[in-house]
Order: sequence, then C-alpha cells, then structure tokens
Amino acid sequence: MSVLTRDEAQTRAQLLDVHHYRVDLDLTTGDETFTSRSLIRFTARAAGDTFVELKPETLHSAVLDGAPLDTSALDGNRLPLSLTEGEHTLSVDTVMRYSRTGEGMHRFKDPTDGESYVYTQLFMEDVQRVFAAFDQPDLKAVFELSVTAPDGWTVLSNSVTEQQPDGSWLAAPTPLLSTYFVCVAAGPWHSIRTEHAGLPFGIHCRRSLAPHLDTDADEILAVTRACYDRYHEKFDEPYPFDSYDQAFVPEFNAGAMENPGLVTFRDEFVFRSAVTVTERQTRAMVIAHEMAHMWFGDLVTLRWWDDIWLNESFAEYMGFQTVNEACSDLFPDTWVDFGVARKAWGYEADQRPSTHPVAPDPEAVPDTASALLNFDGISYAKGASALRQLVAWLGEKDFLAGINIHFKRHRFGNATLADFIDNLAAATDRDVHGWADQWLRTTGVDTLTPRLDGAGGTWRLTVDRDGSRPHRISVGVHDRDPSGDLVLRERREVDVPQEAPLELSGPRPALVVLNDEDLTYTKLRFDEVSEETALRGLSRIPDPLTRAVVWNALRDMVRDGDLEPAAYLETALAHLPQETELALLQGVLGFARTQIADRYVTEDERPAALAKIGEIARDLLRRTEDGESPGLRLTAVRALVDSATTPDKIASWLDEGTVHGGPELDPELRWRILARLAVLGATDEAAIAAELERDPSATGEEGAARCRAALPDPAAKAAAWSALFDTDDLSNYLFTATAQGFWQPEQADLVRDYVPRFYADAAALGDRRGPAMAEAAGRYAFPAFAVDADSLALGETHLADDTVIPALRRKLVDQLDDLRRALAVRTA
Repeated sequence: MSVLTRDEAQTRAQLLDVHHYRVDLDLTTGDETFTSRSLIRFTARAAGDTFVELKPETLHSAVLDGAPLDTSALDGNRLPLSLTEGEHTLSVDTVMRYSRTGEGMHRFKDPTDGESYVYTQLFMEDVQRVFAAFDQPDLKAVFELSVTAPDGWTVLSNSVTEQQPDGSWLAAPTPLLSTYFVCVAAGPWHSIRTEHAGLPFGIHCRRSLAPHLDTDADEILAVTRACYDRYHEKFDEPYPFDSYDQAFVPEFNAGAMENPGLVTFRDEFVFRSAVTVTERQTRAMVIAHEMAHMWFGDLVTLRWWDDIWLNESFAEYMGFQTVNEACSDLFPDTWVDFGVARKAWGYEADQRPSTHPVAPDPEAVPDTASALLNFDGISYAKGASALRQLVAWLGEKDFLAGINIHFKRHRFGNATLADFIDNLAAATDRDVHGWADQWLRTTGVDTLTPRLDGAGGTWRLTVDRDGSRPHRISVGVHDRDPSGDLVLRERREVDVPQEAPLELSGPRPALVVLNDEDLTYTKLRFDEVSEETALRGLSRIPDPLTRAVVWNALRDMVRDGDLEPAAYLETALAHLPQETELALLQGVLGFARTQIADRYVTEDERPAALAKIGEIARDLLRRTEDGESPGLRLTAVRALVDSATTPDKIASWLDEGTVHGGPELDPELRWRILARLAVLGATDEAAIAAELERDPSATGEEGAARCRAALPDPAAKAAAWSALFDTDDLSNYLFTATAQGFWQPEQADLVRDYVPRFYADAAALGDRRGPAMAEAAGRYAFPAFAVDADSLALGETHLADDTVIPALRRKLVDQLDDLRRALAVRTA
C-alpha cells in the first residue's frame, strides 16, 4: 500500500475541490466483510491525472461520469483518475473487510452475551478500509451516510441518525469534514439520551456494560455538560454540529477519537470494578480533551499532518484546564496528575533519539507513515506544557482572544502553524513568533538549578539554565517551622534568563523549589541544602503541586544517574505513607514498580526493591483501616499485589474473595492477583479457566490470556509466542494482554531464548498486520526485562535493517534507548 506524501497531497489539493460524499454501507452481509458504495461529487480546476484511495477486499466497479473504469488498474490502494476540467461524479462499489486491529471498521463479538458491534476508526489513512475517498485532511466535504444494519441494532454517526421505513439508517448531512473524521458505530447499544443547551446528547455502550454505564451516567453527563458550558464561555464560536454523542467502544486502540458529533472512547472508561478518584478524573479529562477538538481539530483542521501537535497539544491543555475550572467540585487539581503522569511521558520522549520539535519542520513529515510516528509525549504532553507556559507568559485573556480570532478566520476550513501564530500575534504586542521559534521549533529539555549566595539575612538567588528557552516560573521559598513542617515564606515570579538575581531577605531558606507551580517545561535540580530538605521533608511540603514538582525532579535524577534508585525508594518509604494526593501516590509507586524494581536495579537487588514497595503498601493499608479512604486503600492493595514475592497472602485474599478489612475483590482485583500468582508459579491452567468461567467477559478473556502467558512453564510460553507471532488470530487487545504476560523478570532464564527471536518475528508481524499491531508488538512484546549489554547490541544490530516498517522502528528506537538508560543507571 502506498502512503500519501505531502507533495502529492498539495498537488491534489490544487487540482480538486471536493463537495459531497454519499456513502452507503451494508453491515448485514456476514461477519467477515461488508459492502461499501460511495458516490463522490467534486470539481477539477484543470485537466489532470490524480487518484482516489481505497483498500478493498473486492473492487466490484468504479464509474467516473457514467463511464466504467478499469478496476484492474487499482494499484495497491490507488485507483488512477484522468480528469477534464469541470464537475465530476465518481461512484465506487466494493466489498470491505472488517478489522480486528482497531483500524477501519472494527468488528467485535462480546463473549458475555454473543452480541456483535462495529465501529470505525478512520484516522490518518484508514478511511480507505471503509469507503473510497480523496483521503487527506484539507479536502473537506459534506458527508451523507446510509447504513443497513441487522435488526435490533442502532446506528450512530457524526450527525443525527434516523431509521428509514426500509429499516436502513440515514444520517443527516454533515458540515464540511475531513475524511478521517467520518464515524459509524453500530450494534445493539445501551443508550442514555438527554438534551442540553437545545442539543441532543447521548452516551452509549455495549449491552453487557449497561449496569456499569448506568452507575456512572450522572457523572459522565455532568462532566460533559459542565465542559460544554465552559467552552462556550471561552470560545466565541458556538458548538458547530447538530448533536453530541459519546460511544464507549470495545478494543479501541487510542484513549478516544474526536469524531465530530460522535466521540468514541475505549470502553475501559465504563468502569466494571472499583477505581480511584484519579482514574475518574482521567476519564473526565479525556471527555474535556475530545470536546475541545470539536473546535480545534474539527471546526478548524490542520492542513497537513506536521501540525497534528496543534490539535493534540491544544486539546490536552484545554482538557486539564477546563476540568480544573468546570469540575472542581468533583475532582482535585488536575495539574497535579498532569505534572506527575503526563509530563513524565513528555520528558522521557524528549530525551530519546527519536525526539522531534513540538512543531516539526514540514520536511520532517513527508508522508503519512512518518506523521504517524509523532503521536507521542511530545505532541501531547510537551506541547500542552508549552501552551501552559505561553498562557503564563501571554496571559489567558490575550491567549483566548487569539484563539477566537483563529476560529473565526478558519471555521470549517484548514489552517497551519503560521496561521495559528499570526492569529495569536494579532491579540497581543508580545513577540509570539519569537516565542514559537524558541519553544516549538527546538528539541530537548532545559534544566534549571538554583544557586544561593549570601549570608545572614540577605540572599541572592540565581537560576542557572542548561538550555536555550526562556521560562516564566514561580519560585517557592520555604522555611521549617518549629514542628518540622515546611512553610511557604513567599512565592516569586522570575523570568529566566534573569536580568538580575532575586533578592531574598531573612534566614537561608530550608527549601527552594523552582517552577513550583509547574508552569513551564523543564527539568529541575536543587541546591545542596534544598536537596537534603526535599529528601528528608518531602511530605512536609504543604502544596501537592509543589510536591509533584519535587517528585518529578527526583525521578529525573534517578533516570540521569544523579540519585541512586535505592535512595528514591527510601524517600518513597519515608513520605508516601503520609501522602494524601492519589495522583502522586499512583505516579510514584508506578515508577518505583515498573522502572526501578523491574529495570533500574540488578537481578540481585530486585527482591529488596519489591520488599520496599510492599512495605510502603502495608503502611498505606494500616493507615486506611478506618475505611475512610477507599481510593487510597485500593491503590495500596494493587501495589501490594504487584510487588508480592511470595504467594500466600494474596492467594488467601483470592480464596476468601476479600482483602482483610476490605475491599471485597471485584473482577479487576481478582485478575490482578491471579496474574501475579501465575508469575510466581502458584496457579495453573485449571484455576485460570475457572476464573474465566466466573468472568466470561471481554476483560476476562484478556485476563486469562495474560495469566496463561505468565505461567512459568515452557509449554505455556511456547503457546503464547505462537499465538503472538505465528498466527494472526489475536485481536489487538488479546495480543496486548498475551504480550504483557509473556515477559517477566522472575522468569528470565525461562524466556531468555526468545529474546533474539523477537526482532525477526516482530518485523514479520508488522509487515503482515500493519502499523497498529507493529506498534503493539514494539510496545508490549519487547523483551524489556533483558537489561544487559548483549541484548542492547542485538537490538542495535536489528535496528540497522532498513526494511522494518516505520511504526515498529520508532518503538524499537525508543525501547533500545530506554534499555541503554537502564544500563547506565545500573552502572552509575
């Protein structure tokens, strides 16, 4: 299949003006394929040759202006067209294949009740798997969809749908949309419908999840309404579509997709088991993120994929900020979670060889395959951090004024980075173009370090910068009170580079924290006194956002070899039992478990690291015996299960169906415990089968696949490997679950011979199953446990193979860099 190049897209956009698509889908033709007919009306501005894209199972016919085209001329995914100047109609009749990889038209059969569901994910170039199209974001058109579905199904789309007398479903014509935004979701949905601000709102899930959606519906709709209202306070342009539906769909590859009028979410956001407030907050943020796209991305769309960061960075920033403003009665400060979780994603991505500017040079994104690689922590977390810094520097009033100019000028059209910066500049006297060059066109992370000079009651604070970007930060100056608590003396705003040192009066501060409101994107270090205070007194810092900044700095110090992993664990043991912010607890425990225990300490040191994490979890359990902090207790139970080195305690919980003192075990905890018992060799296939009979859901099937792959048995490992790489039977989610179970540090000797097999098998899988599965293989099936020089050398040898598809190559570059860092940490 040919990928679309930027040059080809520009040439075609100069030639064509696409007006209207009529798409007819028949979903009643079987479980493997469906029929697709598209009628496209467009204008050629001059005579010329071009092509339409499609990826059919069978191409029955293509007719241009009443004349049949030679279907054998289809070359990969391109059907050539020779056009005269003027108006044209193109009709294409195909059979298309359903997907099990989350691309195109994904089909899912629910093991709980046997019901089937289909939905589209057409991002980048997957519309071609559903209907023929001129597939690039700047050829917007009106779409009119008709869908024939089995009896008992409901069809959802971008606009209001109505069932016709013949049983088919017709969606109202859309406003101008890019091809990748078209969406259909069909099946026997459980739906909750309401109205807000004169618009129909709906939330939908598969029937087997109905009780769980009903439980969460009030919160989901409250968040949706609050964010909708807040965006209408921020944006001059009203919501641009005729309805707002949110469908929670199975086996979804991303967190969500911003299809206009019909946002699709992974249905793990319909919680089957107990969750913490942080996880509910994450769902709210994703709702807000996708709704922001209705304006930035859907109303105004990028012209080419080099500007995808504009969509994602804006929605990421707006998602966190808007939930903070509109849902403060439901959730704590969202920026704490952003700081400890999302920014860490950005920092890590920005320090790898695969880093790129937030706004890459157009020449760096020559085609759709290269564009797909930029959906990472830089386009999301770093870009959102840059926008947050821009708001701190520009002021929110001028920022929103520039945004509204942007919407007004480009509504239902396409825009570029240059347009965005020009529109921001129109609302301020500040040099936004210079800011963009320094922040959006550069790579890497600056590092800021405080330096204190003086004595007695006068101190001069200088911020040393390793890097080149300007930063507007707040500096938190803390003293110790007689009880040992840290008290904020003052918070001062500083521009870096400084024109002059910051003058501080009073005794030498016990703790100086740069960027203590986390308004910029930078790594931090401490002066000598502050580092000692941070390690000894972190839980005494009153502001959770400041604590998040300090924990992030310690994380960076471990990753850079400046702080021993054991010292980080000791700090966690000293301070996490007093922590009240769940986002911090989950972030620190997650880093300790998955990075320090699994990768940064040696095999001999690992049991002690796991024991330390278990000790923290037990301290948290003791703290929550009164039952007043269920989220905190759940976090502790999960950590204790994941760090267990012996099976007895967690096995007794599984047998009794409860943790002593609570909580009772729900499906998520039962599968978590069983997976850990599998790793420890304390369960078997019979127990896994019994648990699957108890929970015969899609999540249960994933849990069983994960547990089976984790069994420390040669036959189980061989069967898991064969399922991953020898056949294409596993769906995207079952592939991921199997890969997650396969590699276990405790089983290093058992799986060592599979390490060299990974590279060739993953490359062959990518060639067969495409970028989504290649990315899954690189992320989840990579032998991350093998932290040794031989494994690194082996990977680097295979990386020299230039036939590996880009999605897998990018994951290998990142994984090998993480392996290189883990080796450096071990030797530091």
